[in-house]
Amino acid sequence: MELVGDHLKGAVAFYEWTLTFADKRVADWPLMQSPLPTLAISSLYLLFVWLGPKWMQNREAYQLRVPLIIYNFAMVLLNLYIFLELFLGARAAVYSYICQPVNYTDDVNEMRIASALWWYYVSKGIEYLDTVLFILRKKFNQVTFLHVYHHATMFTLWWIGIKWVAGGQSFFGAHINSMVHVVMYTYYALSAFGPKMQPYLWWKRYLTIIQMVQFHLSTFHTGYSLYVDCPFPKWMHWSLIAYSVSFILLFADFYYRTYMKARREAGAIGAAGKRSRGDRTLARDAAAAAAKNGALADDLSSGADGPRRGGVRANGGRPAAPDGKAHADRAAANGRPSQQPSASSGGKKQKAKAKKE
Repeated sequence: MELVGDHLKGAVAFYEWTLTFADKRVADWPLMQSPLPTLAISSLYLLFVWLGPKWMQNREAYQLRVPLIIYNFAMVLLNLYIFLELFLGARAAVYSYICQPVNYTDDVNEMRIASALWWYYVSKGIEYLDTVLFILRKKFNQVTFLHVYHHATMFTLWWIGIKWVAGGQSFFGAHINSMVHVVMYTYYALSAFGPKMQPYLWWKRYLTIIQMVQFHLSTFHTGYSLYVDCPFPKWMHWSLIAYSVSFILLFADFYYRTYMKARREAGAIGAAGKRSRGDRTLARDAAAAAAKNGALADDLSSGADGPRRGGVRANGGRPAAPDGKAHADRAAANGRPSQQPSASSGGKKQKAKAKKE
């Protein structure tokens, strides 16, 4: 316990030291006085991710079409507001897209950018509802590792970003990401209308590509800033690079499994289906041929006086007298009583005929 206490004291001392160079402008803003509220919200989120599916297991999925439409369009508007505020604020402050140090003054444009970044951080907390709505609708397959990793980390990491660097280079990633989220939440809002909208949502797969492009851009932008030795906190630069690379790998894996691998597997199944249908056709043809040959064999073996020639029996064209035993066997096999005349009845008929003559 003493060792744990020492580590806690060390962590507190380190945090207090970092506060000496934190952004004083945001010190009194909501949720910014301490990391505890953000950590508590994130912990509750992870707890719901774990317990939510268990709680919903024996319950019917909630039908939340109207709340989904409202929520997604609200997120479209919020992200559009953040995008425009960052764009207009950066333009008014003459920001550089290559290297922009943090300006910690109370300049109106800098405060506008800091405020937009704070709203961006808040939006990451609101996005926890994405997961909540998935679980309540029992869309458990949507709650992947990538999904949870993205949501659980963004809110916490952007608290750090706002606390120490609410401006400068930080605007670039938030600027791009907010625009991507406008497109993404537009898709979610439209898909919430149901199957009738599906023909117009053919561009779904491009959402993943857009997200991968934004992370590549963020990595390149941060790497170039390090290359030109931009006077922006190095620890933040390296953190952004590591974080962006993790998303590139995860989104690339998601895209491969969801689209490329699935398409190949579907093609393999289709080819197997064609082969199977071909085999069934051959089997049917073989069975038909066998049945035909069997019928012909029965036909050939039914003549007591020899085979047919050209469809006529060899006994001068008259039908051969049926073999009594074969006839009886076939009749018994078909479940019918034998109609084969007996030898005695045949003899009586012949005697009657002779007498008449």
